[in-house]
Amino acid sequence: MRRENQSSVSEFHLLGLPIRPEQQGMFFALFLGMYLTTVLGNLLIILLIRLDPHLHTPMYFFLSHLALTDISFASVTVPKMLINMQTQDQSIPYAGCISQTYCFILFADLDSFLITSMAYDRYVAICHPLHYAIIMSQSMCVMLVAGSWIIACACALLHTLLLARLSFCADTIPHFFCDLAALLRLSCSDTYLNQLVIFTAGLTAIMLPFVCILISYGHIGANVLRVPSTKGICKALSTCGSHLSVVILYYGAIIGLYFLPSSNNTNDSNIIASLMYTVVTPMLNPFIYSLRNKDMKGAWRKLWRGIVKRNMSHGT
Repeated sequence: MRRENQSSVSEFHLLGLPIRPEQQGMFFALFLGMYLTTVLGNLLIILLIRLDPHLHTPMYFFLSHLALTDISFASVTVPKMLINMQTQDQSIPYAGCISQTYCFILFADLDSFLITSMAYDRYVAICHPLHYAIIMSQSMCVMLVAGSWIIACACALLHTLLLARLSFCADTIPHFFCDLAALLRLSCSDTYLNQLVIFTAGLTAIMLPFVCILISYGHIGANVLRVPSTKGICKALSTCGSHLSVVILYYGAIIGLYFLPSSNNTNDSNIIASLMYTVVTPMLNPFIYSLRNKDMKGAWRKLWRGIVKRNMSHGT
């Protein structure tokens, strides 16, 4: 990189959450508990899927990758936020800020693609049940996950390379992490190309998957209503309920942040919406899939009984 293209700042300062100093301890404990719940809950999902042969299906294959992505997604921003709250040191090195932006975009896009792959899986299961095993083969599942990683990495790398070419006139970020939009507002370089890529990549990584999900559920709804029955509707809700809840949580926060009128998007509301999909949604996903899914509950009971029996045998 040429010298004149290098950033004029060596570090940035994060303003953090809009909370009063006397509330720091309470919010630190709250977000630490939420982060530990996110990590342990998603690790438990991965463990259950790994250990129970009944969960070795395409849906749970995607779910295990989503759980891993949720752990990574929360780990990009929350530990640094907690350290800043505890130490009152709001600085982050330039390289660390750029890296955080890359990882944030990577796992946000990956989340979107994995949720879309799960919607496609539900569409095939309900609309083409006789051909499900052929369509959702192991190679197809691996290809969907690998494609998700490749596209997400490419999008994140493109954003990061364009960000690294900018110079910055200010170093204070009014956020709790290195948000791409907040960083662009600090730049004294021309950001037209960055904004153009945000628009086009946003359509590719967020809106296009969202449209695909809507189309999948449109077909599922039409298929269920074609021969309406209480049993069919209950089966569809049982099959899709957990995934639909995750879709509403994830895309609801993103639409509220990026697509509502700008007059409603104060900086504080942006931070709250960001907390929703970086902290709250990854934490709730394990509960959604555990509480609404009889297969997951069965796997959990089986694991718990195995642990109890092992402890009793050791005790005797």
